[in-house]
Amino acid sequence: MENLKLFIQLTRLDKPIGYMLLFWPCLWGLTIAYNFENDLNLFFFYLILFFLGSVLMRSAGCIINDMADKNFDKKVKRTKNRPIASGKISIFLASVYAIILCLLAFIVLINFNYLTIILAIASMPLAFSYPLMKRFTYWPQLFLGITFNYGLLLAWISIHEGISLLPILLYLGAIFWTLGYDTIYGYQDIKDDEIIGVKSTSIKFKNNPKKILYLFYLITLLSLVIMGYLMKFSYIYFIFLIVPFFHLFVYQIGNLNIKSPDNCLKLFKSNNLLGLIIFLNLLIGKLI
Repeated sequence: MENLKLFIQLTRLDKPIGYMLLFWPCLWGLTIAYNFENDLNLFFFYLILFFLGSVLMRSAGCIINDMADKNFDKKVKRTKNRPIASGKISIFLASVYAIILCLLAFIVLINFNYLTIILAIASMPLAFSYPLMKRFTYWPQLFLGITFNYGLLLAWISIHEGISLLPILLYLGAIFWTLGYDTIYGYQDIKDDEIIGVKSTSIKFKNNPKKILYLFYLITLLSLVIMGYLMKFSYIYFIFLIVPFFHLFVYQIGNLNIKSPDNCLKLFKSNNLLGLIIFLNLLIGKLI
């Protein structure tokens, strides 16, 4: 039971916000790609596959991240008790866990078409090099956004076996959504991060965080508007976009207090609800 507890802590399975933020863009891409006049069985089958893939790859990603950041995590109050940083799990055992999770994810992946499989495998270097970015650039959140929302494109390709402007627009908006929420998340550790020398957008924009967050979230909202227009969604879709607008601009940015880690974590976690809201908006656009 102790080993199981450590495995859950290592993979953050007790913190579903991580894999849900990975899953929502997949579901967005699947929703705009799917023809709901067809049998829904395939839609739900792909939904399950993308959910399993999100859980497995996020879990493997957490392990890779903790192995890369072992020495940094020891110096940060919030992360010093993680299994690898605290020495409760060895690098070797963590590597075994990561390999097993990746193999399980590959079993999920082979249920898709060949192009989806090839492009998913091609994204692996991006996924596993992300932890290194904070050492070299103040924009690791941008790299995370590119990687974390890649499933949106894969979901479209799994249906159409090709790419178009529509998923790329939504993908761009999702990247800036990640830029926003992960900047907020980063303010939890900003004091420790500055001391140990790692970089982030949280540090880069610490003097005026709300201004840059307005820009990030405005791009997200504009991508939803432009994509809805190109897909010829009804006016009801655009009316309901007021909900994510208020969540992003009024709730998140309006209530942000970068000096309160609890506040930053609460606002960060609220993006799980936002992912659901955007999914429902897209579903309305497709069905009405």
